[in-house]
Amino acid sequence: MIGRIQGILVSIHPPRLLVDCQGIGYEVDVPMSTLYQLPQAGQKITLLTHFQVREDAQQLFGFATETEREAFRQLIKISGVGSRTALAVLSGMSVNELAQAIALQEAGRLTQVPGIGKKTAERLCLELKGKLAPDLGIATGGKPQAIEASSEILQALLALGYSEKEALLALKQIPPDTSVSDGIRIGLKYLSKH
Repeated sequence: MIGRIQGILVSIHPPRLLVDCQGIGYEVDVPMSTLYQLPQAGQKITLLTHFQVREDAQQLFGFATETEREAFRQLIKISGVGSRTALAVLSGMSVNELAQAIALQEAGRLTQVPGIGKKTAERLCLELKGKLAPDLGIATGGKPQAIEASSEILQALLALGYSEKEALLALKQIPPDTSVSDGIRIGLKYLSKH
């Protein structure tokens, strides 16, 4: 397996790069988040990679950070989510935003990514819950316990009949280390005034 590639960036044709490694040119597909961090063509680059072998193709995917690569690997484990869809997700939102959307079960945020429908977004929320944020140690505004509490508070407010928009606004008013019961109380108090 190819885990890292270092060489000269020959050309950029989004989402594909051509990287020269001592005379051998590797085509590497990257998400837009990695693309924005690249130097000009002719410069030296280092990318973490994921090598995928299928019956009809061998593909190399490159990432600027370990969190991007790990998120990609978690995404492609999900049934019905291929490498193109995973790249689209990582191109449409940062890993941090993805982790937050999953932790708070916000399928609506995922459907804003081109190519992600409602069913796929719901499947991502269901299958990635508890895997992405805690495993990757992403700073989503608090510890995994705080993320879990926020998710429970959000679900409680939705169950009480508030819209997702209202519940998210209320969630922003709640301090990160608040317990679920206190968070619901604070959220309801905020919503009763607005």
